[in-house]
Amino acid sequence: MTETGQNCAAQAMRMAATAPAFPELEGRHPCFSTTAEGHARAARLHLPVSPGCNIDCAFCIRDFNRRDQRPGVATRLLTPEQAVAIVARALELCPSINVVGIAGPGDPLATPHALQTFALVRERWPELVLCLSTNGLMLPDRIDEIAGLGISTLTVTVNAVDPQIQAQVTPKIAWQRKRLNGVVAGERLIANQLEGIARAAAHGLTVKVNTVLIPTVNDHHIETIAERVAAAGANLINIIPLIPQHGFAHLKPPGMLMRYAARTAAEKYLRVFTHCQRCRADACGIPGVSDYAQQLYGDDIVAEPTFSHG
Repeated sequence: MTETGQNCAAQAMRMAATAPAFPELEGRHPCFSTTAEGHARAARLHLPVSPGCNIDCAFCIRDFNRRDQRPGVATRLLTPEQAVAIVARALELCPSINVVGIAGPGDPLATPHALQTFALVRERWPELVLCLSTNGLMLPDRIDEIAGLGISTLTVTVNAVDPQIQAQVTPKIAWQRKRLNGVVAGERLIANQLEGIARAAAHGLTVKVNTVLIPTVNDHHIETIAERVAAAGANLINIIPLIPQHGFAHLKPPGMLMRYAARTAAEKYLRVFTHCQRCRADACGIPGVSDYAQQLYGDDIVAEPTFSHG
C-alpha cells in the first residue's frame, strides 16, 4: 500500500472509532453508547431481583449497602412484582429511562426471577430496551427464552479463555447440581460462555463482553480473550479495572499504562467501550450524572432476601 493509501486507511479507522458503534442504541443505552455525548444522555434502571450466584469469582463480594459503587451491591432485593412497581416509580422520577437491565446482585440466570421480571416489564412497557448481564454459565440453556422475551442487549463477563487462568479467577462453580473445581470448572464455564455468545449472536442480540483486568492473572491474556469472543459473535468489549477485594485483595488495581495496553490489544478485534462506571445492581439514572436510587428505595437497607433463592 502506498503512503497515501496508508494515511487514508488510518484516517478511516480513526473515524470509525469515534462514530457510534450502535446508532440505534446511541443515547438510549449507556452501556452500548460508545460516544461521550451519547453516554451522557442515556439513562438506565437496574432491577436487583437475582439473589444467588452459581460461580465463585475471586474478585466478587455481593452485599447490601449504600456505600459501594460497584457491581454485586444493592440496597435491597426485589420480587418480580415489586420490580414492576419500581419501574413505574423510576419512570416518574426519570422519564428519559430507555433501558431496564438486570445485573444482580447475583447472576440473573442462576435463579428464575430475572426472566420472570423481564416478562412482566415487557408486557407493561413494550417500548423499553431490555438488557441482561450474566456470567454466561447458564446462557446456552436459557438463550431461546431470553430471545423470546425480547431482550435485545446482552453482556457476558468473560475473564479468560484459558482454563488455567480461569481457575485462578473462578476456582469453583455449581453446574448441574454438582460442584466443579479448578481447571474443570474453568473448562465448563468458558465453553458455556462462548457457546452462549454464539447462540445469542445468532438470535440477533447485541453482545458486549465485560472483562475484569486483573494484574498478574489475566493482564497478558486480554488480546486472546478479545479474539475468541469476537469470533464467537461479540460486538463490543469493556475492560474493567480490578477492585482489589475478596480473593484478590492482595493485588494492586491496574494502572493507567496497563489499562491502555489492554484496550489497545483488545481493539485489534473489537470496539472497546471506555465509559464504564461500574454500576450497582440497583442503579437508576444516567451513569456518573444522575442517581435516583435513594428516591426509589429510601434510607433503609434490606439485607435479607425477600423471597426464596429458588
